[in-house]
Amino acid sequence: PYTKPVIVLSRTLSDSDIPPHLTDKVTITDQTPIDLFQTLHQRGWNRAYVDGGITIQSFLNEGLIEDLIITTLPVLIGDGIPLFGKTPEDIHLELISATQYPSGLAQSHYRVLCCDN
Repeated sequence: PYTKPVIVLSRTLSDSDIPPHLTDKVTITDQTPIDLFQTLHQRGWNRAYVDGGITIQSFLNEGLIEDLIITTLPVLIGDGIPLFGKTPEDIHLELISATQYPSGLAQSHYRVLCCDN
């Protein structure tokens, strides 16, 4: 199902947890975001899709996210985990584009500008 390489950040999973039919597509690592960023850069990667709340928070806090694409659903949820959690400082964004879909979903593309110092 994966057309691109998938790297899973985990402290508890190992290669033996990867289904046999995905071993050539999925890698599990316990590297820190900055170490993984450096590894991928050395391999010639210029872009990567980062997903998962805590994972995104970790990469944001290290200053490793250049763009954010946020999809908003037309539902107000009364309780839950904050999208970005606590950040050490404000993160300023520039809206690049916004798209509204017939289903009511809205997708906003932001560029990360900088953080307060």
